[in-house]
Amino acid sequence: MFTVVDHPLIKHKLAILRNKSTEHRTFRELIEEITTLLFFEATRDLKTCKTTVETPLAKAEVEILENDKFVIAPILRAGLSMVEPLLKIAPSAKVAHIGMYRDPSTLKPVSYFFKIPKNPENYMFFIVDPMLATGGSAVEAANTLKKAGGKNIKLLCIIAAPEGVENFTKSHTDIPVFAASLDEKLNSKGYIIPGLGDAGDRIFGTS
Repeated sequence: MFTVVDHPLIKHKLAILRNKSTEHRTFRELIEEITTLLFFEATRDLKTCKTTVETPLAKAEVEILENDKFVIAPILRAGLSMVEPLLKIAPSAKVAHIGMYRDPSTLKPVSYFFKIPKNPENYMFFIVDPMLATGGSAVEAANTLKKAGGKNIKLLCIIAAPEGVENFTKSHTDIPVFAASLDEKLNSKGYIIPGLGDAGDRIFGTS
């Protein structure tokens, strides 16, 4: 399942994010804000259970999450920019790390680091990466999580290319994908068009 979260606030923030003149500090802030909005949609189906609390005036019947065991799993390095806003919403979440880079000649993902909590079958994993381009890194990240025992997984990205969406959804039919935008295509170098350039460089001010 692939979902574009169609919201006026996201559209407005994306417009500024894409602008090549947007400096890296503002760029980071926008990534965080859009990530927060994506997370609300990605967790819409969470189950709740009823309980009772006592307010200053009376007892109230309320609802709480049945399961709040979350793991945020950023694909390094750009995915790190999406961790902090999720921790603000779910401060008890654990943070995994999936280290991958794209070989510039083959465009294939190369894995160099993988660290997740014990008993992964008990957690809901949120793989996060600003860009879903070829989909190779996301596919491999999900493969690795599943091999390690992860069963409940979702993917959050800011910009997606049709090629990446097709690749990922065919490889992992059971993992929902949430994106802020579905762009036109990939160019010959594997960059998303119109996209926003290299997310990692723009986030961290590198080149």
